[in-house]
Amino acid sequence: MIYKYLSYDNFTLIHSDTMEALQVMTDKVDTIIADPPYFLSKGFTMRAKGRVKCFDKGDWDKQRPLSEINEFNTKWLSLCRNILKDNGTIWVSGTYHNIYSVANCLVELGYKILNIIVWNKPDAPFTLSDSHFNFSAEYIIWARKCKDKKHFYDIDLMKQINGGKRMSDVWSIPTPGLWEKTCGKHPTQKPLRLLNRIILACTHEGDTILDPFAGSCTTGIAANLLGRNFIGIDMDEKYLELGRRRFEEIQNPIVAAKYLRKMQENPEETMVLVNHAKPESLQLMIKKGICYLRAGEADGSLEVTPGFERMQYVCLHTNGDNVHIFRLKKKGCFNIWTKETLEKNGFHPTHAPYYIVLPFDNAKEVEFTRQPQLCQRINTYRAKIRPLSDFIGLK
Repeated sequence: MIYKYLSYDNFTLIHSDTMEALQVMTDKVDTIIADPPYFLSKGFTMRAKGRVKCFDKGDWDKQRPLSEINEFNTKWLSLCRNILKDNGTIWVSGTYHNIYSVANCLVELGYKILNIIVWNKPDAPFTLSDSHFNFSAEYIIWARKCKDKKHFYDIDLMKQINGGKRMSDVWSIPTPGLWEKTCGKHPTQKPLRLLNRIILACTHEGDTILDPFAGSCTTGIAANLLGRNFIGIDMDEKYLELGRRRFEEIQNPIVAAKYLRKMQENPEETMVLVNHAKPESLQLMIKKGICYLRAGEADGSLEVTPGFERMQYVCLHTNGDNVHIFRLKKKGCFNIWTKETLEKNGFHPTHAPYYIVLPFDNAKEVEFTRQPQLCQRINTYRAKIRPLSDFIGLK
């Protein structure tokens, strides 16, 4: 049985067995993001130390012999290969229960493995058993369809998100928050922040993403918020209904803006110092490669805002316009200069005897895809720290 559960121009849900649906699909897709069964459900509930853990997510996730797991993975990955563009890539998540089988099947089918991402969960629940280390990570294989076809990877954006450094294959991202479960929840739901990074890393706006095990459609929600097309397949109608409700929820522009902002937040995110400067001071700051601001709001005080230690960029502007962004020479570091020292460098400070000075690399200005609202009445002229995602990574 195959039928469209929800069909918009850029968001389609298909109620069907995944194998059946993949066999009849004819349109090619740019990227596949799959969260297949992990085959770890044991069919019982365990209670220990006041905690309860259910090891039964459903028949689709029950433990199986390795031969059956390999057969299953070979079949769906082979069908996905048929509908993936030659320069397309696929992401497959799992744990040790299934990820080795997935990796072997990918290689046997001719895919080229690019990375195995370690998704570290800083808020992972405690493992009840005392016989091994706590389970706090999952693995995501990233592979391209063809060994000889170049794939798309936005290395510059990933560097900017990571404070100018090459992003590693270990990602620390919290599990889904309550704000992601307002319409209900799925037992293996992934966080929007995880899908946000995956989608930004390997797709362009307008690309088509397929999720052959859509569940509650987290991939689809992230894709829609980022301006990508989405096709999701799932055999369980109740989860497709949950996905439908989530999709309808983000048709409200206020809700969509909130979700987009939150899914691009990160407790460890790189921060940007935003500082207003008079036109003549701004040009001199760029020429000298330094940004300065008053040290504190009162005489003799030094006020350091939380997040300062993660600050790696400076945004200079004049009354919210003429915006320039540069990378600081040292993360979260600053110097204290006297008013006289600034005057020797050609500046004319008038508000305090001491100033915070942040040296930046003035040789290369950082490009940004979106200028945030910097005109905020009196707050336009106050220095503040904002997350880097306010400036980049948005559609």
